[in-house]
Amino acid sequence: MSYPEHLHEIIAVDTGEDIYEDYNNPVTIEFFMPMKPPTVTHQQKKVHITTGKPVFYEPTELKVARAKLVGHLAQHVPEKKITKTVRLITKWCFPITGKHEDGEYKYTKPDTDNLQKMLKDCLTDCGYWKDDALVASEIIEKFWAQVPGIYIRIEEI
Repeated sequence: MSYPEHLHEIIAVDTGEDIYEDYNNPVTIEFFMPMKPPTVTHQQKKVHITTGKPVFYEPTELKVARAKLVGHLAQHVPEKKITKTVRLITKWCFPITGKHEDGEYKYTKPDTDNLQKMLKDCLTDCGYWKDDALVASEIIEKFWAQVPGIYIRIEEI
């Protein structure tokens, strides 16, 4: 299969060996999840009032998106939870629509911060780290891509 140039580096790291660890170097986890990224976000939680108190819940569409992410992320969970400060690099690659080109930055919704919140919650739920507060640095990008998916790199800093 031929991949777009901007994804060559990303696809090349998906060798099945997700964790590169050695005592002299920090832990790095890096992988690409080929999929159509979910467009529903954490921001879309709903609220209803029960006995005068607000009760928050996830609509079905959000539950499905969360389950999809967890299903893909579960394949790359490290043997030990990360306990040190990390940088999280995420590249969201959305299927090309309309007049967009492969590798073009996506400037339409969903917002990167809303996408990232659900992703970090799912990473926490899967056991990547003790708490997503360990993420001290984030680089988030959205692209239009012939090969849709999510590239993730977690590196201790």
